[in-house]
Amino acid sequence: MFSVLYICAYLALGQLFSHSFFAKEKPLIRLWLGGCAALALLLWLPALFSFFLGFALLSQLSALAVLVLLGVACALKLNKVAPEAASISQFKPLLILMPLYALMLYLLSTHTLLEGSGALYAGQSTFGDLPLHLGLATSIAAQGTFPPEYSIFPGTVVGYPFLCDSVSSTFLLLGANLRFAMMLPAAFALLLVLLGVYCFFEHWLASKNIALFATLLFFIGGGFGFWYYFDFLKEDPNRFLHLFLDFYNTPTNNPSLGLRFVNPIADMLIPQRATLFGWALLFPCLYMLRAAAFENERKFFLPLAIFAGCLPMVHTHSFLALGLLSAVYFIRAFFNKTQRAMLSGWLLYGVLAFMLAAPQLLLFTFPQAGGFLKLHFNWSNELDTYLWFYIKNLGFIFILLPAAFFMLNKKERAFYSGAALIWLVAEFVQFQPNPYDNNKLLFIWFAYTCGIIALFLFKLYELLKAFPARKYLALVVLFCVFASGLLTLGREAVSRYELFSKDEVEASEYVKHNSAPDALFLTAAHHNNAVSSLTGRNILCGTGSYLYFHGIDFEEREAEARALFETPSQCFNELKSKYGIDYIWLGNAERYTYAYDKAFFSGFDIIFENDTVIILRID
Repeated sequence: MFSVLYICAYLALGQLFSHSFFAKEKPLIRLWLGGCAALALLLWLPALFSFFLGFALLSQLSALAVLVLLGVACALKLNKVAPEAASISQFKPLLILMPLYALMLYLLSTHTLLEGSGALYAGQSTFGDLPLHLGLATSIAAQGTFPPEYSIFPGTVVGYPFLCDSVSSTFLLLGANLRFAMMLPAAFALLLVLLGVYCFFEHWLASKNIALFATLLFFIGGGFGFWYYFDFLKEDPNRFLHLFLDFYNTPTNNPSLGLRFVNPIADMLIPQRATLFGWALLFPCLYMLRAAAFENERKFFLPLAIFAGCLPMVHTHSFLALGLLSAVYFIRAFFNKTQRAMLSGWLLYGVLAFMLAAPQLLLFTFPQAGGFLKLHFNWSNELDTYLWFYIKNLGFIFILLPAAFFMLNKKERAFYSGAALIWLVAEFVQFQPNPYDNNKLLFIWFAYTCGIIALFLFKLYELLKAFPARKYLALVVLFCVFASGLLTLGREAVSRYELFSKDEVEASEYVKHNSAPDALFLTAAHHNNAVSSLTGRNILCGTGSYLYFHGIDFEEREAEARALFETPSQCFNELKSKYGIDYIWLGNAERYTYAYDKAFFSGFDIIFENDTVIILRID
C-alpha cells in the first residue's frame, strides 16, 4: 500500500509539472510527458538524498518532502495556465495500444519471480539477467550503501547504471515484497515506453494511423527468420514445435542461424531494466529534440536538457544515442541561416545537459567502460554476407529503406540523418566486450527506420489504389513483416524456467532474518545465486558472466573461492580473515561445481538445513 501511495505522489507531481510547462500540448502528450517527469523524479530524488544519507527510509521520506514542495510550486504556476481541454476521442490511440500493453504486463508477470509450489520462476529472456537486477535491488535496500557495491564482488562500486534497480530498492524499504517491488516501476516504465514510441511517431508523422502502424513495426516487426521455421515445418513438424520449447530458438534470436535482431519486447524491455527505464526517458527527449530542432520550439530546450542529464546513470547507450542525434541536428542548425536564432537554445541545452551528465560519466561510466572501446565492423554478423545479414534480420524493413529514404523531403532526410549516424557508429565502434550489445544503439536507428517505412508503405498503398490486388499484396507484406515477431512473442509467452528452488527460497528467508545485512557468504559462482539475489547479502565471488561484462577482474577471487571449497586446509584461515567470510552455503550448485572437502566443513556449526541447502556458521 505504501509503495502504491508513494508512486502516486510522484505521478501527481508529474502531471502538475506537465500541465504547467506543456500546457499547449495535446492532452495525451501532456499525460505522457507528466508520467516521464514522474519517473525521472522517482529514479533520481531518492538517489540524490541517498548519496548523503545512505539508502534508507530517511532518504525516501526526504525525497517525498521535496516532492511536496515542488508540487506546491507547480500548483501555483498551474493557476496561471489554461491547458487544452481533453476529450475521450483524443485518447483513442491509447485504447488501441492497450492489448499490446496487456501482453507486456503478462510477460512481466510470468517472467518476474512467478511462484509455483514454493519455487520461483522466470521466463526465457529473464532467466539470465534477472538475478543480477535482483541482487542489486536487494543489496541496496538491505545494506544501505550508496553508491552501491556489487554484492557479487564486495568492495567494488557498481559501475553499471544502477538507478534502474535502486528504484525497486525504494519499494522494498517501503514494505513491498521483492516481486512487487521489481514489477511496479517496470510496469509504469513499460507504459511510458509504449506511449513514448507512439507519441514520437504521431508528432513526427502527423497521422494517427501511420503512427500506430509505425509503433507496431517497432515493437513486433521483424525479418525473414520465420522462413527457416516454415522450412522446418515441411521437413518435420516436431522440429517446428521446438521453436516453443527450446531455449533461444526463435525467428528473431537464434545465433546458430545468424538471427540477431531481437524482438524489443521479449529481449530488451522485459529482461533489460536499464534499457526499459532508459527508453522511458529517451523517447520524450526525441520528441522534444524534434520540436526544438525542426519546429523551432525553443521552449523545449530546457526540459530536454534536464531529461538528457538524467540519462547516463539510467541507460548510457540512450544518452549516447541522444548525443549523436543532437550533434547532427546542431551542425544543421549552425550552418542553416534560418536556424541561427536557435543557437542560444542549443547552447543552453548543451551546457546544462553536460553539467548534469559529466559527474555521472566521470565517476561511474568511464572508469568501468572506458577500456572496452574498440573498432569492430558489422555489429554481430558472424555467418553471412553483409547485405544478406540485414535482409534476413530486418526483411522488408531493410529492403524498402532506400526507397523510403529517397521519398522523404529535404527536411525529413535531415531528420533521419541523425539516426543514420547512430547506425554508422554502431557498425564500426564496439562499446562493450560483447559486440551484440550495440543493439542498444541500433534499436534507436530502428525506431527512426520504422517511421519512414510506415510512411512509405502508406503512400505506396495509396499510389496502388487502382491496382486490383493491392490488398492481397498488403497482406503478404504484413505477414512477412510481423510473422517473426509474433512467433517470438508466442514463444516467450509460454516459456517458464525455475530460477530458485523451494529449498533455496526457504533457506533465503532464514538468511534474511538471521544474518547481518552485510554478511559475507562463501557460495558457488553461479548466476542464479539465491544468497545474492534474494537476500541482499554479499557473496565472495559471483559469476564471471556478469563480472566480466562489467569490467571487473575476478579471476583471482574466483580461484580463491574454489580453493576454499576444495583445499580449505591450506588456505581457509588466511582467506577467511582476508575477506571476512561469515557463512558457508552448501547447495546443489556447490556440490556440482566443487569437489568440496566434506571432512573439513563438518567441523562447522550447521545453523540451517533442509533437503537441499546447508548453511554453516564460521565463528
